[in-house]
Amino acid sequence: MNLTVFPVSSLEKVFHDEKPQSYLHNMTLLAGEAGSVQFAFSADEDTEVNVRITSAIPVKTYFIKDVYAGKAAYDDHDEWVLRNAESGMYPDVLIPAGPRLQVKKGEWYAVWAELLPTAKNAGKHTLTAHIIAEDTCASAQIPVTVCKQQIVDQTLICTHWFHSDCLHSYYKVPVFSEEYWRITENFVRTAVEHGINFLLTPLFTPPLDTAVGGERPTVQLVDVTKKRSGYEFGFEKLDRWIDMALRCGVQYFEMSHLFTQWGATAAPKIMAKTASGYRQIFGWDTNAASKSYNDFLDQFAAALIPFLKEKGIADRCRFHTSDEPGNNHYYSYRRAAKKMQALFGEFDSIDALSELRFYKNGLVRTPVPEEGSVTKFSKHVDERWTYFCCGQYRNHLPNRFFCMPSARCRILGTLFYLYDIKGFLQWGYNFWYSQYSVREIDPYTESDAGGAFPSGDAYQVYPAPDGTAYASLRFKVFRDSLQDLRLMQQLEALTDRKTVEKIIFKGSKAKKFTFTDYPTDGEWYENLHTRLTEAISFYSK
Repeated sequence: MNLTVFPVSSLEKVFHDEKPQSYLHNMTLLAGEAGSVQFAFSADEDTEVNVRITSAIPVKTYFIKDVYAGKAAYDDHDEWVLRNAESGMYPDVLIPAGPRLQVKKGEWYAVWAELLPTAKNAGKHTLTAHIIAEDTCASAQIPVTVCKQQIVDQTLICTHWFHSDCLHSYYKVPVFSEEYWRITENFVRTAVEHGINFLLTPLFTPPLDTAVGGERPTVQLVDVTKKRSGYEFGFEKLDRWIDMALRCGVQYFEMSHLFTQWGATAAPKIMAKTASGYRQIFGWDTNAASKSYNDFLDQFAAALIPFLKEKGIADRCRFHTSDEPGNNHYYSYRRAAKKMQALFGEFDSIDALSELRFYKNGLVRTPVPEEGSVTKFSKHVDERWTYFCCGQYRNHLPNRFFCMPSARCRILGTLFYLYDIKGFLQWGYNFWYSQYSVREIDPYTESDAGGAFPSGDAYQVYPAPDGTAYASLRFKVFRDSLQDLRLMQQLEALTDRKTVEKIIFKGSKAKKFTFTDYPTDGEWYENLHTRLTEAISFYSK
């Protein structure tokens, strides 16, 4: 039996029927910086293999499992996709490597190695992969240099919307049971490990991707009691949520939307204890401008704000009004935004929207436009943010559908640096429902939200049997892009911006990168990372 194995860039997606092309020759990392490499391998017979990764540096090893993409992309996608964006199996979920893997003759597989060096690992090392089948062993090595310098902390504020109701639905555990809290903390911790430091916090069940008249499982953190003379509020669950988030490393709190999506026309679902039992008191049938809901908000704000201040996180909270309003929603959004300003004006307001009119007229302090609208906003806003979702799939806009090359995501950190982006928002950390939350889905078998969104848009992690999160390789690449940003900021602090830009543009014909024009060669990103780490090491002496 013959075995073949060699190191491959983490930006390569290894398909069973195609030999990988992007060899990787070495790695350089700062202390505290996670680094990933794949070892691609193949056997000339059907067999079972044992995979062993050896290194003096702490390393986690994963098998890569394919997931079916039913809707790989929209029909009018651009040309920068894999396999012409056809439906089929794509490598995506990273599962902790077990003792053996079944492989088929002539097909290609990959094992993902994630290095986690500390300052104690400073120096030169070798990372070795051993692929063992019966009496045959094939090995491949890659040199790894760990610099003694510690990578700086992340300053970008980053959220991927956390859907705790999906955890309840998938694992079939009661909301706010001890098992729910355990699973939720596991998933928050994984989010933080990958750069998510701004946590969507469901004061009330978030009115996101919900069919008009429909509802999602109740996960509101605020207890409401309806009295004859008004309302009482209990913050015990919110208090526990905040403590859990801080324990996991969350730095900022994203307070869920207090008006419905796409227009701010109604109230979110709000449950309360009443004289007739626990029931819904506001929802789709509640006009956003109604006196009853506005009176409720008045009393809620009067109770919530002192709690946040006493908790010591008020300066790290931002409030949403309504998600993705368009020009046709201008007047309903304006009314809701004015109400939010009256109640929560001391906090930053933030919403995903791409019409400059909303910001220019003072309705939102921090607008979050989609990537293609960043330039339109950049000269006007005090703090630049951006987002992507299913709509960013043409003209090379960065994104991370299953069918997209990983370099299309890795560019994000570089663009964030060049455009001085302060925050990033993405809607699907773990959205495991069909569009409009009509039904549950199994993310391992139905990755396109019921055929609504291209596979890879709605979630970045998978549910493990033990209540922990399996990361996708797309999420690892996103994390690596944020590390690129941190390296650039670190080097600028040691030198100046011109020096960093010179290093960025080296090896590229372009003198300027935009959200639609940047390097598409995966090797360029590996070389950029090496240039940055080596420059930081040089200028730190």
